[in-house]
Amino acid sequence: MIFADAHLARRMEAAEAANARGCAPSHRAVLELAGGCAVYASADSPLTQAVGLGLNGPVSESELALLEDFFRGRGAPVTIDLCPLAEPGFIAALATRGYRVTEFNNLLVKALVGTEMVLTPRVRRATPDEADYWSHTVGRGFFEQPELSSDEMDVGRDIFSMPGAFCYLTSSASGEPAGGGAMAIYNRLALLFADSTIPAFRRQGLHRELIAARLNEAMAQGCDLAAASTQPGSASQRNYERLGFQVVYTKATLVRPI
Repeated sequence: MIFADAHLARRMEAAEAANARGCAPSHRAVLELAGGCAVYASADSPLTQAVGLGLNGPVSESELALLEDFFRGRGAPVTIDLCPLAEPGFIAALATRGYRVTEFNNLLVKALVGTEMVLTPRVRRATPDEADYWSHTVGRGFFEQPELSSDEMDVGRDIFSMPGAFCYLTSSASGEPAGGGAMAIYNRLALLFADSTIPAFRRQGLHRELIAARLNEAMAQGCDLAAASTQPGSASQRNYERLGFQVVYTKATLVRPI
């Protein structure tokens, strides 16, 4: 069993913050504060958020004001991905400033010691010249529509261009593009993210195979832990749990509108 304590939370949230920085293209903006960071990709991008705040001590009023100015000055709502082990005063301060919960996500973790590698014939690594192909394939599953806007494609391109990112594609039995995902490694922790399966190809075991392929790579890279975030009670959560992941804590997305 893996128990959520302050040490584990700091390790997980440090990886999440590093991932957020890596997803931010060079022409966008990153603000470092309160032990984590805030990232601006675009006003409507799911990558635009603050991560990892409040785990290394109190968050001051001046830091909160700086965070809010960072987002509002760019026309984006203030969005915070909040770890439940954050300093209690930080949570109270957000409540008094009018933040509201818009979403929950479970953080799942798996210890890799003793895990065996398995065959994953329907999964392959995306090649460096497949940024648009990967972005379109993953975006079709994430946004659940066959055609994507330029902004929706940019979300995938930003992930694909991350330094050190491992991006994967899945294919159906007939060879059609079916989905994909990504992984990044921070201090022997493999962070699995951007999981996506096109609706027509769900319930065929592709997502579990995609998870297994990334675990194979994580073990080959010497990782001791793997982690992923899912919506509570989702099919994605069940697939991770079937492969030995366990929920260690639930995070809340807090938003203060412009």
